[in-house]
Amino acid sequence: MLPIITEEIAANTFSEIFKDMPAWRKMMIHYIKEENPEINTAIIEAAKNTDLDPKAVALGAYMTYKLIESAMNDDDALLNFSE
Repeated sequence: MLPIITEEIAANTFSEIFKDMPAWRKMMIHYIKEENPEINTAIIEAAKNTDLDPKAVALGAYMTYKLIESAMNDDDALLNFSE
């Protein structure tokens, strides 16, 4: 089951992305290449095999990855919280 992406997670993620979208996209290329090479390959293949703008397709995939990752980290923090 995928974690819930809250409005706060979305707002924080979008704020980070849209400060400098091209630089963020390049950073994510390197990050995902190290973190999850299979996902990186899938994103590149999807971007190559589209009639749409490949950079926009990749950006959408990286954005989705980051949103899910942030929500998972949020869930983990709640589960591991101790007073």
